[in-house]
Amino acid sequence: MPTLNLPVAGGRLAPYTTRPAKPFPAAAPPFNRVAYAAAHVVADPLADNDPWLTPAIDWDRTIAFRKYLWSLGLGVAEAMDTAQRGMGLDWPTSLELIRRSLEAAKHVPGAVIASGAGTDHLDPGPDVTVDDVIRAYEEQCAAVEKLGGRIILMASRALAKAARSPDDYAKVYGRILRDVKEPVIIHWLGEMFDPALVGYWGHADHDQAMAVAVDVITDNAAKVDGVKISLLDKDKEIAMRRRIPQGVRMYTGDDFNYAELIAGDAQGHSDALLGIFDAIAPAAAAALGALSRGEQATFHDILRPTVALSRHIFRAPTRFYKTGVVFMSYLNGLQDHFIMVGGQESARSTLHLADLFRLADKAGLFCDPDDAAARMRAVLATRGIH
Repeated sequence: MPTLNLPVAGGRLAPYTTRPAKPFPAAAPPFNRVAYAAAHVVADPLADNDPWLTPAIDWDRTIAFRKYLWSLGLGVAEAMDTAQRGMGLDWPTSLELIRRSLEAAKHVPGAVIASGAGTDHLDPGPDVTVDDVIRAYEEQCAAVEKLGGRIILMASRALAKAARSPDDYAKVYGRILRDVKEPVIIHWLGEMFDPALVGYWGHADHDQAMAVAVDVITDNAAKVDGVKISLLDKDKEIAMRRRIPQGVRMYTGDDFNYAELIAGDAQGHSDALLGIFDAIAPAAAAALGALSRGEQATFHDILRPTVALSRHIFRAPTRFYKTGVVFMSYLNGLQDHFIMVGGQESARSTLHLADLFRLADKAGLFCDPDDAAARMRAVLATRGIH
């Protein structure tokens, strides 16, 4: 097995020897959980653009990655925060991404896809009103539905700024949910993922905010397929799961405690809509296959080693987790470079990437450890480490 010098705490290098690959048993749906992987985008390294200002997408590699997720039996959550929505990916490019992914899904039997609709084309300035937010949501929802897509209703920075009370949230969501063609997934994205969303649902306190969200969902239950909660707090997710109406799914967005939440308890379980499933897709699919066969011990045996990696990738500042997700794709040979939309490959330190490599290797997540080591060496070399 290859050995390479990796940074460790204290500004030193230490040798690290990789482990043999861990083969994950192939699994095919139907699973007994609905499972979406929030998919990243692959940047075009040859584009003549200013990465901080203009997104450039390698469409072939980006769509190929979605086909890879579908081949494992996972659904695709498209144009979400994992795809750098609001952190390099603008609305026009997001809509083109949605269009291309929906077209690709038509040619993949059983492909499941839902797409993010929000208000990110609306600058959340001081003059923006709640009615402006409604119109912005309506524009994006109509665009997704025109393409034949199902909607994930994303949290709105503009609404967080414009709303003056919880009633404003009820007004906006009530109006949008009334008019959508099919039930949507509501995404409550916490401020740890996006600081601009602090105080969402009209309260800084999550318990009070939850009460508002549950009321909105209850009042519009026929138009809500489920809610994805991204607060990285399993107890809050479980509490909300037990309060939402029967028939409305809870999609875990907890990249710290997903295994426990998906397994569930005597009172219910969470389905999944997770960014970490992008990075650990073969393990996630194998674990879901085991759970569907009633093999809970195998489910936990597969996912348990991935949790340390996920907590590392999603550690504070959590909004930079996309860097680790894309780095995993690069290390596993699913793309040929470690370049990101918005230049976000620079958002994490070299030590962070080295720790990610060690954790991924220990979890058996490298399909080809030799190639992963060679790719890691190439990135280290660009950062002056040999």
